[in-house]
Amino acid sequence: MKIIEVTTAEHRAEFHRFQRELYKNDKNFVTPLEVLIENIFTPSRNEFFSHGEATRFLLLDENDLVVGRVAAFINRSKAYTFKQPTGGIGFFECIPSKQAAFMLFDTCKKWLSERGMEAMDGPINFGENDNYWGLLVEGFEQEPPFGMLYNPPYYREFFEEYGFKMYFEQVTNLLRLNKDPWLPERIYRIAEWTLSKENFHYKHFDYKHASKFMQDIKKVYDKAWQFHENFTPIQTETLKKELREARSIIDPKMIWFAYHNDEPIAFFIMFPDAGYIFKHFNGRLNLWNKLRFIWMKKRHYMKRTRITIMGVLPEYQRYGVESAIFVKLEEVMKKRPWIEAIELSWVGDFNPKMRAVHEGVGADFYQRHYTYRYIFDSSRAFERSSTIAIDTKEKYREKYRFNKQSYKL
Repeated sequence: MKIIEVTTAEHRAEFHRFQRELYKNDKNFVTPLEVLIENIFTPSRNEFFSHGEATRFLLLDENDLVVGRVAAFINRSKAYTFKQPTGGIGFFECIPSKQAAFMLFDTCKKWLSERGMEAMDGPINFGENDNYWGLLVEGFEQEPPFGMLYNPPYYREFFEEYGFKMYFEQVTNLLRLNKDPWLPERIYRIAEWTLSKENFHYKHFDYKHASKFMQDIKKVYDKAWQFHENFTPIQTETLKKELREARSIIDPKMIWFAYHNDEPIAFFIMFPDAGYIFKHFNGRLNLWNKLRFIWMKKRHYMKRTRITIMGVLPEYQRYGVESAIFVKLEEVMKKRPWIEAIELSWVGDFNPKMRAVHEGVGADFYQRHYTYRYIFDSSRAFERSSTIAIDTKEKYREKYRFNKQSYKL
């Protein structure tokens, strides 16, 4: 077997063809749109190239047939925030051969080592972690939410026998909407209390004020996630790119913002799950499939939605803002009766507060993923991802020397 780097149009075509062939008999697999994957590896389409680099590899057998693929990349904005410089690998696919898998891992390790990395996380994405992040380890009988990785069960053995260790666990839960009441009674009581406060108000997204909403997301995100290990501020260009890419599926009334005295304090982003349509396209988004997409969207093929991210400023995390947003969302969803469930994906074990939110709204377990880390020097101690403190409000007050009266609600 031999490794080749993806450098030509033919190589890129093989990169996608191999995945389709590998999963051709798996009814739950949804082929990602090739154009979206190619955008990740196109510098003009992915702003992560401004502070990083990426490449892809194919593994060929003795007959020059593709039997594996993988990508390696470095996000330099984050790589050096760990105890050891850490790169990433992703888009791994392989026949059931440990030798083949290890050759792909070795190739990534060598490429990353030559560029100063001392560890690699995987499988992850060369971009934000809301898509293509983590190895599926439980829930193989379920169709994956759009953007979530799906893989054969044997991949876990490959990663762990090579020496990867679980860095953090990710859980996706499902909130089924065929219930009355839709949410637990406790959520309604909390929401009623919060919604009664005159200095709080809520807005859903609209394109006329898209730039302001993007700034509001950044304001909240950069403060809400600041106490997470290796935090890096979100880039406005990243938000704009995701808005462009998702415009065809965005329902503005599924994206909500909370304000206190006209200052953003929380946001909630949810999209219809386009996987219900894209699974019919076999990865291709040609003119015919674009027309089919419009028709299927109008015919309500998308039976679920997916919450990709939500955030609340630390000093407002005990005031029921999440409950108020869910109640606002219930009003929206009742006018869309074709939606059967909401996918809450994903939340890491490093974020116990958000896991508590999933449990509090009555969501059921759906799928579990692991993000692994492999440290090149086996003599160095491995450490799991640190946990976000339950009471980040106190950390926030300490950091900014908040006066109690300044945030009294």
